[in-house]
Amino acid sequence: MSNVTIPAAVDRTERAGSPGLVLLLALLLVGAAIAFSLFPRDEATRLILALVTLLAVIGLCALFGYAVGFLRLAGHAARNDVTKLIGDTAAEGLLVTEGDARIIYANAAYLALARGHEAGNVPSVERVFAGPPEVSEAIYRLAQAAREGKRGAEEIRLSPPLQGDAPVGWYRVRVRPLERPARRPATLWTIADVTRERERHENVFQELQHAIDFLDHAPAGFFAAEPDGAISYMNGTLAGWLDYDLTQVGSGGLKLADIVTNDGAALFASVAGRPGDVKTELFDIDLKRRGGQSLPVRLLHRVAFASDDGTAGPSRTLVINRAPGEDSKEDLRAAQVRFARFFNATPMAIASVDRTGRITRSNPAFARLFPEALKAATGTGAPSIYAGIGERDRPALEAAIAAAFEGRGDIVPVDGALTGAPDRSGRFFVSAADDEQTGGGASATIFALETTEQRTLQENFVQSQKMQAIGQLAGGVAHDFNNVLTAIIGFSDLLLAKHRPTDPSFQDIMQIRQVANRAAALVRRLLAFSRRQTLRPQILQLGDELSEWQMLLKRIVGEKVELEMKHGRDLWLVKADGNQLEQVIVNLVVNACDAMPGGGKVTIRTRNVAAAECAGFGEASLTPAEYVVVEVEDSGHGIPAEIKAKIFEPFFTTKEVGKGTGLGLSMVYGIVKQTGGYVFCHSEVGRGTVFRIFLPRHVRSEKDEVKKEVAKAPVADLTGHGTILLVEDEEAVRAFGARALASRGYTVLEAATGVEALQVVEKAKGRIDLVVSDVVMPEMDGPTMLGELRKRGIKAKIVFVSGYAEEAFQKNLPEGEVDFAFLAKPFSLKQLIECVKGNVGLGRAA
Repeated sequence: MSNVTIPAAVDRTERAGSPGLVLLLALLLVGAAIAFSLFPRDEATRLILALVTLLAVIGLCALFGYAVGFLRLAGHAARNDVTKLIGDTAAEGLLVTEGDARIIYANAAYLALARGHEAGNVPSVERVFAGPPEVSEAIYRLAQAAREGKRGAEEIRLSPPLQGDAPVGWYRVRVRPLERPARRPATLWTIADVTRERERHENVFQELQHAIDFLDHAPAGFFAAEPDGAISYMNGTLAGWLDYDLTQVGSGGLKLADIVTNDGAALFASVAGRPGDVKTELFDIDLKRRGGQSLPVRLLHRVAFASDDGTAGPSRTLVINRAPGEDSKEDLRAAQVRFARFFNATPMAIASVDRTGRITRSNPAFARLFPEALKAATGTGAPSIYAGIGERDRPALEAAIAAAFEGRGDIVPVDGALTGAPDRSGRFFVSAADDEQTGGGASATIFALETTEQRTLQENFVQSQKMQAIGQLAGGVAHDFNNVLTAIIGFSDLLLAKHRPTDPSFQDIMQIRQVANRAAALVRRLLAFSRRQTLRPQILQLGDELSEWQMLLKRIVGEKVELEMKHGRDLWLVKADGNQLEQVIVNLVVNACDAMPGGGKVTIRTRNVAAAECAGFGEASLTPAEYVVVEVEDSGHGIPAEIKAKIFEPFFTTKEVGKGTGLGLSMVYGIVKQTGGYVFCHSEVGRGTVFRIFLPRHVRSEKDEVKKEVAKAPVADLTGHGTILLVEDEEAVRAFGARALASRGYTVLEAATGVEALQVVEKAKGRIDLVVSDVVMPEMDGPTMLGELRKRGIKAKIVFVSGYAEEAFQKNLPEGEVDFAFLAKPFSLKQLIECVKGNVGLGRAA
């Protein structure tokens, strides 16, 4: 230790007094004495007495001010200032510098740290901390901050330290500017010895390292997880079991779902408690190694719940390895592991319940299927199976559990609605449980499967079968009506040909024909619903087509309803019958207007839908593919759910009698289905309805040909000659056709069936110019008859007449038979004659 005596503090700050003022006062007094000597003695005496009196008064006032405390001696006040006393006795070293190097104050603590200074020689901070480069660099940074008027702080390690015999010392050095009004700015350096503080920190860190090391090498695994499933900590033992790098943990790179197999993560989410509770659950599940292999474990999972809102906080979980070979009780443990793995890996939800429905144990599949049941609390604070089933179906499940408690084995499965998401359903299989095997308290084991998808498929299948049956019925009725209407229209044309417009009967016949045409339009709608009408598909760009129909649609909606069209960009092509598609849009717009009698808005939107977007519409029957969607939306009163299920059925209408046939939406359904698309309705009562039509995207190929409809010139001469074989099982239609053709100069051979037609051909010795045949006939249909005619050498062209679509029988034609004509029923006299005139003699046998 140095023998140099260290003063309490060094203070070189300027005093408040001024020597110049003292000198000026002395000069004034001397000047006054010289001035008084120039006056006469009497006057000088009076002036001197007055001056002495004035100085005496000033002295007395100063003494009185000093005594009261208004005046203080400058040096004495500075040395007794409380603030200075605090600085002098501070435990931290304080040094005040002025300018770049002038030291104006240093307290005792700083002088003790500076060591060995001479009287009047106080070293600067740079000199005190001269040493290795890292120390000098830290002091330089602080000095630079001081020059710039900024604050700074550094922790410096010195070996040896400034004081004591320890090998290392730690010092916290801070610097900050001091603002002094009317004086040069100063800088305050603060130096604190933090060696003991650093030693305490290092001891705590070492203890923490030891604790982490003990936890990492414990014989059991451990991990902590946040409420969102992110794993914030995992010990080395568990990381080794799962083959994970510890650097992945805590950085957001690892979640519960990454280390838990199947639905095990749902078990963690199912733990529920009251505000302030701390819950500990035991789970036997499989963890998942990084390579995908399973590791059977037992978990002790603890979760604390917030005392204010009851939200789950971070969890702490102890993991016990139950893989084979972990202890000596191999057989028992292996059996337990096999059962636990089966129990937790099965996709069937399994739970044990007591007679009140309290769940005593459940597997991950159950937690996934019934999250509400595991979170809802009964009066005993435990989750209840009844919270997972709809209220309407709870009595049936209660009866099944009661039967299980009685030991019955023939318990009927219970079908019920599941709580949570709407329209979910499940089937519950209940069996009696052995209290001893279940650990006591359990009276029943429940096995549950979700049947939502199965029920939806069944409902869709039933609806599809229903619509198909109605379609077949409607198609059959339409076919029979077409035969009747063909005869009515045909004979009306024959009568009109024999009556002049001035004839009184002419108007009556015209009325009959017009009514028959109206009936034919209804039949076409029935055929559209049954998907048996003839379509003429073309490659269409829906945006262009809708733009062409816009004026027509505006006339339909009228002035009270606003029509808006929004077309998607770069719409794909579709292949559909443009005329039929126009009828679809018109029908939907008409229905939309009917739903808004007081006015509103109809919006027609088009856009492309990729295959990946199909699931977003929530329609189970929609096959994922690329579609062009047309949406027709109104702002009307909406459609109730009980009515929406029937809107596509023929003859179903909510309109008044005489204002609707109930075939508009049926026709829409049939045309869209026959085109290969889908139509769906989404409606909310009071908010409006949206019809969505999905038409498959058409990709152009080399086979596509641009077909232009060329208007045929009207035939001036409807007469002809040749032999026509007319095959029709409906006598009235056959009679009309025979009379019509015969009246135009043709020779007509009649046959009621295909078999009879072959007999007629044999008698005619093959002299046939054209065959006009029905498609559906008893004994032998039209396509089969055509094959037999070709075998007999008849090369004449054939005209098929039918109330069904041309595609309905085209696949039944003989191989290679593509050159034929088609005439749809009902047809008029003129249509029949023009068709025959245009095809007679083509393909005639030599």
